[in-house]
Amino acid sequence: QVQLVESGGGLVQVGGSLRLSCAASERTFSSYAAGWFRQAPGKEREFVATINRIGTITYYTDSVKGRFTIDRDNTKNTLYLQMNSLKPEDTAVYYCAARPSYASSRNSGDYVYWGQGTQVTVSS
Repeated sequence: QVQLVESGGGLVQVGGSLRLSCAASERTFSSYAAGWFRQAPGKEREFVATINRIGTITYYTDSVKGRFTIDRDNTKNTLYLQMNSLKPEDTAVYYCAARPSYASSRNSGDYVYWGQGTQVTVSS
């Protein structure tokens, strides 16, 4: 059982930056591919970014390409999401997720473990 705890969310102005962190309880976090998803009020949860087990392959949804960066530090069992040039439409609860696989995935149904979420609000 992997427990994931997100942090780093908050209120930021348009154009600002935030760095989300996701701490995993599992020492073998390097055995898991991971991803970030988000859910805005009244909308379904959507894919944001994903990274493979060793951090060499990443994918992003089109709306965040060039602005967000996903990375991980397996020595610290931590996943990150650097978010720059934030827009009001980025406002959502952000969730990290992990799956016991080498390969990353854009599909939320492929993930087994989820964090509780952290709120990101971008004000104009």
